[in-house]
Amino acid sequence: MDAAAAEQSKSEQRIGLLNGFAAYGMWGLVPLFWPLLKPAGAGEILAHRMAWSLVVVGVALLAVRRWAWAGELIRQPRKLGLVTIAAAVITVNWGVYIWAVNSGHVVEASLGYFINPLVTIAMGVLLLGERLRPVQWAAVAVGLAAVLVLAFGYGQPPWISLCLAFSFATYGLVKKKVGLSGLESLAAETAIQFLPAVGFLVWLGVRGDATFGTEGGFGHGALLAATGVVTAIPLVCFGAAAIRVPLATLGMLQYLAPVFQFLLGILYFHEAMPPERWAGFGLVWLALTLLTWDAVRGARRTAVRLAAARASAVPVAGRDTEPMTPAAGREAESSV
Repeated sequence: MDAAAAEQSKSEQRIGLLNGFAAYGMWGLVPLFWPLLKPAGAGEILAHRMAWSLVVVGVALLAVRRWAWAGELIRQPRKLGLVTIAAAVITVNWGVYIWAVNSGHVVEASLGYFINPLVTIAMGVLLLGERLRPVQWAAVAVGLAAVLVLAFGYGQPPWISLCLAFSFATYGLVKKKVGLSGLESLAAETAIQFLPAVGFLVWLGVRGDATFGTEGGFGHGALLAATGVVTAIPLVCFGAAAIRVPLATLGMLQYLAPVFQFLLGILYFHEAMPPERWAGFGLVWLALTLLTWDAVRGARRTAVRLAAARASAVPVAGRDTEPMTPAAGREAESSV
C-alpha cells in the first residue's frame, strides 16, 4: 500500500469514526422521543417509522442524484436477499425497542445493547468459525453468567434484551456483507418495508384505531412523521461507519448508546434497580471491561510490530486484526 492509499484509508476510517460517534450518541438519546408519540401504540409508531423513513431517504437521494446503485442491486439477487434480511431484522429491532421504551423497560432495553458485543462474538464463533483468545472466552463466560443472574432476578430470561442484542448483531453483520453506503442501504431497506407499513396503517385506519390525523391534531401527526428523520439520520451514520471501520471498532463505540439509555432509564424514567439487576449489569460491565482491555492490548501489540517493521524497512504482508467481533478477521477484505 503506497502512502497516498494509506492516507486515503486513514481518512475513510476517521469519517467512519465520526459517523459512529454520531449514530450511537443519537440512539442513546432516542428513548426521550418515543413517549412523545403516545397514544399511538408501538405497532403504529413502527409502521410510521418505516414509511416516513423512505420518504426522508427519497428526498435525500433526489438531492444527491444517486440512483445507479438501485439498478445494480436489482441485478444482484444475493445482495438483494441480504438487504431483505437486514430490513427484516431491523424491523424486529425497531418494534421491540419502541414497545420496550413506551412500556417502561428502558433499562432492560439498554442491557440488550450492552450485551450486543458479546452476542456478536458468539455469532463469529458459531457462524464464521472464528477462534477466540482466552480473555475473550472469559468475557463470553461472564456475559453468560450475567444473563443467568438477570434471568433469576426477572423470574425469566431477559427476552427484551436478548431480542434486541441478537437482532442488532445480525443487522450489523449483514450490512457489513452488503457493502452499500449508509444512505443507499437505508433506502433499499425502507423500500422493502414501505408497502407492508402502509398496508398496516391503512388497516388501522379502516378499523378506526389509527391516531394519525385523529388524535392530538397537527402536532401529533408531525411527530409521527418526524420518525422518518429520527430513524434516517443515525442509521445513515451507522451505515457509513459500518463500511469504513472494523466491526471491532463499532463494538467499542456501541457502548455509548446503552450508557445513555441506562442513565435515562434510572435518572429520567426512574425505573427500579433491585440488587439482582445491579449484579447482572455489573457482570455485563465486567465482561465488556475484559473485551476492552484485550482489544487495547492487542492494538498496542500490533502498533509495536508495525513500528518495528517500518524501522527495519521490512514490508508488512498483513496485519493483526485482534478480532473482537465477527468478521474482524476478514476486515482486510471488507473494510475500506
